[in-house]
Amino acid sequence: MGAGKALSYEEMRQKKLEENKRKLEELNLSHLSLVLREATSPKTTPTKQTKRKVPQEGGLVAVRRSDRLANLPQQPTYREVASDIVERPRSFKRRCLADRVYASDEARLYAQTKAEELESQLDPKFPTFVKPMLQSHVTGGFWLGLPRHFCTKHLPRKDTMMTLVDENGDEFKSLYLAPKNGLSGGWRGFSIYHELVDGDALIFQLIKPTTFKVYIIRASGYDQS
Repeated sequence: MGAGKALSYEEMRQKKLEENKRKLEELNLSHLSLVLREATSPKTTPTKQTKRKVPQEGGLVAVRRSDRLANLPQQPTYREVASDIVERPRSFKRRCLADRVYASDEARLYAQTKAEELESQLDPKFPTFVKPMLQSHVTGGFWLGLPRHFCTKHLPRKDTMMTLVDENGDEFKSLYLAPKNGLSGGWRGFSIYHELVDGDALIFQLIKPTTFKVYIIRASGYDQS
């Protein structure tokens, strides 16, 4: 009797399980759960691309701040966007060596004589010297050696940037190399700007410890005279 009841209970339980399984299949709950997962999962949206604004040359743009500081009050800070915010130095066209001018002995003597005459008329409290121009001074290497006795007595004992002031008041910088007693960097620009040639004579007047007033006597004045 107990075995029959146990068999009947087992059969009923099995039938109940099969019935529940059938109902689940009918309801298609597995598909429903998949739909629910897709509906609740966050969808990724494509990132909106924005064109970056390129600041115009020479304009001012605000410096970017981090998100943490974005809401804090700030003083306007700017950086300058420019390709050339520093004043350009004078540009000097390179002189072609094929265009060298060779002064005659007469023209060279004429320029030096006129320079010495002008030197004698300058204020004697400022030391002076006359320097005739050679090819090496005005073409090629552009090295200008100065009188050793003058350098020893009047010029700095170490390398110094000198100022050359022409007769129009325009100023030019040139590096004085004390161990070599001469002008190097910057002299080339002065020479080309003033179109100096072989045979010209220059009077250098030391009006300040590092400033020369420069007077130019042209050798071409011999032909004009």
